[in-house]
Amino acid sequence: MKKHLPLIGSCILLLLASCSTEELTPLDDSSSDLTSELADRTRLLSIQEINEFIDNSFETKGYFDWSEATTRVLWSAAVHGEEMLTIGYGPEGASFRERGSNQYADIKDNIIDVISNTSGTSRKSLKVLEDDTFNYIDVEVTSYVTVEALRKVDNIRYLEPNAYSFYEIKTKEGPTQRSAGCDMSASNLNSNDFSIVSPGAYVSWTFDRHNIPQAWAQSTGQGITVGVIDTGISPNQPKLNNEFNTDGSVSSRTVEKYGTYIDSPWWWSNNIDGPDDRCGHGTSMTATVAAPRNNDQQALGVAYNCNLISYRGTADVVLNDYHERKGVSNALKALANRSDVKIISMSIGYPWGIGNVRDAVRYAHNRGKLIFAAGGTSTALTNWYPVIFPANMSECVAVTGVRDLSNGSYDQCNNCHDGSQIEFTVIMERQNDTSRMGVTLGFYAGDNAYIGGSSVATATTAGIAALVWSVHPGWSREQVLQKMRQSAELYNNPSNNYGYGNIDALQAVQ
Repeated sequence: MKKHLPLIGSCILLLLASCSTEELTPLDDSSSDLTSELADRTRLLSIQEINEFIDNSFETKGYFDWSEATTRVLWSAAVHGEEMLTIGYGPEGASFRERGSNQYADIKDNIIDVISNTSGTSRKSLKVLEDDTFNYIDVEVTSYVTVEALRKVDNIRYLEPNAYSFYEIKTKEGPTQRSAGCDMSASNLNSNDFSIVSPGAYVSWTFDRHNIPQAWAQSTGQGITVGVIDTGISPNQPKLNNEFNTDGSVSSRTVEKYGTYIDSPWWWSNNIDGPDDRCGHGTSMTATVAAPRNNDQQALGVAYNCNLISYRGTADVVLNDYHERKGVSNALKALANRSDVKIISMSIGYPWGIGNVRDAVRYAHNRGKLIFAAGGTSTALTNWYPVIFPANMSECVAVTGVRDLSNGSYDQCNNCHDGSQIEFTVIMERQNDTSRMGVTLGFYAGDNAYIGGSSVATATTAGIAALVWSVHPGWSREQVLQKMRQSAELYNNPSNNYGYGNIDALQAVQ
């Protein structure tokens, strides 16, 4: 059950509120009022106070990290967040181990002992979820003393209240309850926003700006498998289900659908919610990558002959919920463990880093996967906000959207984030009409839709990577990425905010 976070738009909205944060004074053992000081220090902060602390960090530092929170903030957030902490353990950089390995077991056991001893709860009675690959545990924590003790334990990489989902992302108009990036409605397309290729498929005008149709003469993505982690695939869109192999698509390619998201208020629940999209965003992303070349006046994908694996890891594009974070982490692990998967596309994220997702990204990267992630999309009031997580990780290739400017210069698309971590851009909007974005399949049979922002820019770039890898199936991730860089407009003079810029797909497959 997605809870508590007001959202708007196709990705993350953030307006940093000015506020003051209470500083916790050191405890003076000689104080005559020791009991009073201790009581004040361990007073449970309200959700409002926690959010003010987070806002203040963004305002003063430009970022937020739980490792820099006071013990009281961390403990209070854990208590409000279903009394749970996610604890990453092991030496710095030890995000994962081989499955079945007992490496770092002593460290993990020591952490559980500390929690048991400081909380007065037996090990047997503690709620603990362990992972067979990643070095983290999700564990019940109720006591301030427990959190205080954990912060002194060696070989803990992070402590995060992963079920704290009360942080309010703000807009000028105030909080909004609309789920982020979710839209299942169809669009009435302007005839100037698509062309038609045989046997009758619509090609988004944005594809033309990157010479993608010209590249199809040499590559259509055949033989390459792309994994998309998002909100799933609509069961009502046959082009991504039983009609995945139709018309101009090869009959041997496959589409697979899985779910790792759990729609539950209880963090220890294991009731996976299935692969079907209930938002619309995942359907748009998978369609942008791999929708078939069809004869039904519907949009096709960049790599319309590639294999597709969809994971419903999240309810919408903002990873604010414990089960979304866990779902994305588990989806990354599953795709990383498949030798046939070359590319992973994630048009999802959050304003600050999430430890168990970070561990999973590193695991997938370690297994040679080429990971594309969205740089972020928000409101006109907050499009100065930097590149979001996980796109800001060095293991990810960050992508954002830009406008179709006649003078050849670069300008971010409406509300798209840019910054030094961006590697590639995709043209997403008309110069003078931000409502006319990329064209893709809709949620229901027969529907097409407009969709833009860094989300679809990321899916488009993942599709281009599939075109390149299909031409050179023996290449490594680094070779494919380097070819894409060399085929981009700004290769010889990368931009501080737009990286290598727009890719020429035709040049990339030659």
